[in-house]
Amino acid sequence: MLVQEPFDGPAAERPTPLQTGVGIVAPYDFALDRELWRWTPDDVSLHMTRLPYVHVPVTVDQAAALCLPEGVTPAVRALLTPEPSAVGYMCASGSFVHGAAGERELRRTMAEAGAPAAVTTSGALIEALALLGAERVAVVTPYVDEVTDRLLGYLGEHGVGVTSSVGLGLLEHIWRVAYDVIARAVHEADRPEAQAVFVSCTNVLTYDIIAPLERELGKPVVTANQVTMWALLRAVGRRPVALGQSLAETAAPSAA
Repeated sequence: MLVQEPFDGPAAERPTPLQTGVGIVAPYDFALDRELWRWTPDDVSLHMTRLPYVHVPVTVDQAAALCLPEGVTPAVRALLTPEPSAVGYMCASGSFVHGAAGERELRRTMAEAGAPAAVTTSGALIEALALLGAERVAVVTPYVDEVTDRLLGYLGEHGVGVTSSVGLGLLEHIWRVAYDVIARAVHEADRPEAQAVFVSCTNVLTYDIIAPLERELGKPVVTANQVTMWALLRAVGRRPVALGQSLAETAAPSAA
């Protein structure tokens, strides 16, 4: 993490801090902007925009609507003026709802819209699990079963085995789920044979409980916002600010 040194000289002589910008395309109902900033180093700025509103609950239909090119393309283009070095699609279900082929098509749409580097939550998840050596995972989601099933199918396409899963069955207000609810679900889902636990949905608050859960379970706990920020920052050669979180401490930046 970059620490700004005190400067006592005249304002005109104060050095201008260098900033790297990254763009984030989030769903219209995304409520956790503050959490994303907690992973962000001091020398990185987040440029955020939202996808168009759709009047549907958190279902497969909503996930499918959130990844339509007619929404994603203008959202990415709206981010290009401040010249981000990479753009992240910050939605788990919208990036796994159509399987591995759909996730690849989503990244292609982002690149064609002008993203210098394109990252999606579900693509970042697969990269993170590979880096951690996790081929079998337990899964926690806030979703109804049909959405959770799409996630399990997506993982299977990438050769990731699911030892067990717990879904909370929520159709709205996912950002209101408390830490204790998620922590209990993680413990419920975990199995001895699981090499990691994944908590899905970028509207699930997790920052403060990742490291404690990892200590309790003795294995990595990865979450949707965490993997997306890790991959997005990695694309620009930065590490997330995440003391005690296995993913951040295992992964070296990929760019200079």
